[in-house]
Amino acid sequence: MTGSVFHAGERAVQDRAGVPAGWRQRAARAIRPEIPLLLQPFFESLPVLFVGLQDMRGRPWATVCPLPAGAQVTRDRLTARGLPVLAGLLGLDLRPGSKAAVLGLDFATRRRNRVNGTVVSAAEDILSIAVEQCYGNCPQYIRTRDIRPPAAPVPLAEGKPVAIGDARVQRIISQADTFFIATHATDGADVSHRGGAPGVLRQNVDGSLSFPDYAGNRYYNTLGNIEVSGRAGLLIPDFASGEAIFLTGRASVDWSPARAFAFAGAERVVDVQPEEVWYAQHGVPRGAFRLHTG
Repeated sequence: MTGSVFHAGERAVQDRAGVPAGWRQRAARAIRPEIPLLLQPFFESLPVLFVGLQDMRGRPWATVCPLPAGAQVTRDRLTARGLPVLAGLLGLDLRPGSKAAVLGLDFATRRRNRVNGTVVSAAEDILSIAVEQCYGNCPQYIRTRDIRPPAAPVPLAEGKPVAIGDARVQRIISQADTFFIATHATDGADVSHRGGAPGVLRQNVDGSLSFPDYAGNRYYNTLGNIEVSGRAGLLIPDFASGEAIFLTGRASVDWSPARAFAFAGAERVVDVQPEEVWYAQHGVPRGAFRLHTG
């Protein structure tokens, strides 16, 4: 990390956003090089993990890793007893040493924590990641849901490439209130949650997608990675049906106040131009997600 937990792209975005001098040193104390003991049961309790990986061409993808047998977590290792959905079809790089990012999210409590690191091994439905960074995020914009293990085994996800104009893609995007974004830079991978009311992810006439960037923890992991690589991958799930859209493409950040004004409360707008899009009927475990009504 060249003397800082924040790489050059993150620092550039922090500077442009007006983050106060001296803030980085204070913020760095919240980013741990291991998973604290009190946090390990949180990851072990989750039925799924959201994962960010690159493919063999260096493009980022966001996907989901179901955990039918749970996860095993230690101070310096997170081992998921399951492999990411569509890992083979998307050509994800699961070789030892490749960068990986994990988001643990409990929709019922709106608690989320991140782990970034490197792949140790990925074989026989086991994905093991060596921990380099661990930190929490605030619960803003998380749509409350109860996540329960499905009553029956989830069918194996079978995806196929589709056009961004495919009717299923259009429907899922237009109804989405939650999605996940994977990005990368030289120093590592990242995966993050984005959410809001349905329509938070907008479709443009040129086939690109846009979404607001709201005030947050000011780490700017996602925007900093886009600053460096100009790329992003999105996982857009339909929690009711289990369908999901996976896409990767070019990404940029628009700092224009006029663009941000179109989204209430936004500070910036992120644009993604899809280059490859996949649809999976069973992209997320069907029946694992239910709206919380209590």
